[in-house]
Amino acid sequence: MKRPDDERFPDKFGRSVRALSDYMGLGLQIAASFAFFVFLGYWADTKLGTSPFLLLAGVVVGMVGMALILMKVVRSANKKQ
Repeated sequence: MKRPDDERFPDKFGRSVRALSDYMGLGLQIAASFAFFVFLGYWADTKLGTSPFLLLAGVVVGMVGMALILMKVVRSANKKQ
């Protein structure tokens, strides 16, 4: 005999996996964009000898990129509601 909770389990599990993959993708996207600009600033500093100004500029640009990604996600989440 099946209980009502057993029938809903695959549905809940599927939604949980989708939500988990969305959040993991968002975290990866934020980390990758931040790391890209920080390493780009670090690389430019070593090539041009302007340490630490371009590294700091990379950090700022990376943070702005993170904010833009979060704003995009929040706007799309608000449209879905």
